[in-house]
Amino acid sequence: MVITVRKIKEIIENTIVIDKSKFITTIYPVETLDEVNLLLAAARKKYYDATHNCYAYIIDNGNIQKCSDDGEPSKTAGYPMLDVLKKNDLTNVLAITTRYFGGIKLGAGGLIRAYSSSVSTALKDAPFYISKLLFLYEVKIAYSDYSKNIDFWNSQMIHNSNFGSDVTLEIAFYEQDMNPYLEKIKNLTQGKALISFLRNEFIDVIDN
Repeated sequence: MVITVRKIKEIIENTIVIDKSKFITTIYPVETLDEVNLLLAAARKKYYDATHNCYAYIIDNGNIQKCSDDGEPSKTAGYPMLDVLKKNDLTNVLAITTRYFGGIKLGAGGLIRAYSSSVSTALKDAPFYISKLLFLYEVKIAYSDYSKNIDFWNSQMIHNSNFGSDVTLEIAFYEQDMNPYLEKIKNLTQGKALISFLRNEFIDVIDN
């Protein structure tokens, strides 16, 4: 099971010029192949007069990956773009680099460096976030166990709380904290807490 995934926060655009060729890179957060195809179609329409519209994408936690040189020599554009995305540990991301040829041939090595640089430069100051997997549990305790351990409960990630005949808390744990904290809850309540697993969900945390 994938516990964390790293994504970009927003659309990123960047332009570099190398030997009179202009490389326009746009990087998108994406969730599905349909979204990827729509964005590719839009880019081709917007940059209809460009020499090349090369791309690379990774979605579904890295299970789906594809790249295209769009007429550039094999593995000189899409593959180095994909390599940059992978080295940044990104998923659910699409990078499109549009090239306007400036009249000077760059050669295979020059193209690889150009397309790599276009994506890496765009990502240099990009905001990233990590989606971390949470395990949500329902914990039912007596009011006495709640009040005498209030500092502990306040230190937890409580999503919902209900104060009825007893106290019902919906608490989220990261995987590495789950078992130690569940054991602590049992100890704090002398084994009287009613604990049941609810579901998993992801939470977005800024990656500094």
